[in-house]
Amino acid sequence: MKTNRTMTRTMFGAADRFARDESGVATIFACFMIMMMVLVGGIGVDLMHAEMERTRLQNTLDRAVLAAADLDQSLKPSDVVTDYFEKSGMEDNLISVTVSQGLNYRTVTAAAEAVTETQFMHLMGVEELSAPGRSAAEERISKVEVSLVVDVSGSMEWNSKMTNLIDAANTFTTSLLKPESADLISISLVPYSEHVNISPAIFNLLNTNHRHDFSHCVEIPDYEFDNAELDTSLTYDQAQHYQWNYSSSDGNVVDDTVCPHEDYESILPLSQSLSDLQGNINQFTPRAGTSIFMAVKWGAALLDPSTRGIVTSLIGSGQIDNAFSGRPADYSDDETLKTMIVMTDGKNDRSNRIVSAAYGNNSHYVHWSNYNFWWYLNKYVSSKYHKNYYFQKYDADKGDELTEAICTAAKDKGIIIWGVGFEVDSHGESVLKACASSPSHYFGVEGVEISEAFSAIASQINQLRLTQ
Repeated sequence: MKTNRTMTRTMFGAADRFARDESGVATIFACFMIMMMVLVGGIGVDLMHAEMERTRLQNTLDRAVLAAADLDQSLKPSDVVTDYFEKSGMEDNLISVTVSQGLNYRTVTAAAEAVTETQFMHLMGVEELSAPGRSAAEERISKVEVSLVVDVSGSMEWNSKMTNLIDAANTFTTSLLKPESADLISISLVPYSEHVNISPAIFNLLNTNHRHDFSHCVEIPDYEFDNAELDTSLTYDQAQHYQWNYSSSDGNVVDDTVCPHEDYESILPLSQSLSDLQGNINQFTPRAGTSIFMAVKWGAALLDPSTRGIVTSLIGSGQIDNAFSGRPADYSDDETLKTMIVMTDGKNDRSNRIVSAAYGNNSHYVHWSNYNFWWYLNKYVSSKYHKNYYFQKYDADKGDELTEAICTAAKDKGIIIWGVGFEVDSHGESVLKACASSPSHYFGVEGVEISEAFSAIASQINQLRLTQ
């Protein structure tokens, strides 16, 4: 009996100690905290999943509206957006597409919503999470004034450079002058070699010392390169018409004159006619030396309001479209972009003139239009007197100085300048880089790369931007 009582006390004592032992007990509060931690972690998972879907939705929206707003896009803008969502497997998420467009712009706005079912938040009564998205893109062609300044000097004869330039210039004009840009974009074509033929039309609207009708270049005082405007109050001296370049094998040839003389070599101002522009471009022929500064001066002048009177007169005579009335626009006109492309395959060179004693009257003008300068001197004048017949008007250093001056003046007015160095040496490259608006506005190209450069510049004029 004693043994049984002892065992009973031992068992009851153990049970009592077990009942009073609190070690390892999971309280209600601890259970609650564990459940809360699981729930908070689950909320994070649900939110992360929702954010991933929102990001995917927004990326699809952005890509879709950018493609739909492209003015080159031939498909219906709303169909383009819908197609993007279908290919992304999100067609049910697209809510609306709004398109606003006019002659020179297209704006596409799209709204969508991503809905994700929750895995944990439904325990709190939240069955799904919605993530709205909205995006808009616009492509707009503002009024644009372009001066296309291209080198057609003698060195363009080598390595198919002239052929490549013609292709590039044609691509450039085609890229800009599309039906949707009608009456908005004007291109002034400024071909140059040793001088710039400003065309009889412009020449006759200036005050000049008119000497002859063989060609139409004018000499510009050095100080005029310090500003972009063309001083129409000045009386400009007409450039001499003669040929400096000479080859004994060619003899008395006068088809490569210092002042270009063919119609297609003259300035074609403010045109939107592809046939007129490309008709001239396709006839380009390598000529004489290189005077970059003279061409940039005329390129800038045709963007400067100072030549508006000339443009108005040419509109009146039917040589410029009436749509370009009021151009060149004021620099303060926020809706007008002024830009100039300056292309060369070389660098400024020296340029000579005949002394006034041998170029002072009509018989002299006619004489030198018929005789190659060096052919005549070699045949009829003793070599010891040759230097008495000419003087140097510009050397290369002076040309570089004037180029820098006019480029700076144009940029100071807000004109955007693109430089295209076509197989140039380091010196020519440095001149063009200094002329360009920034390092990113310069293209150094070889061969057919010139077309790529011109295309890249053309595409910049129509800037596609994400607005929201």
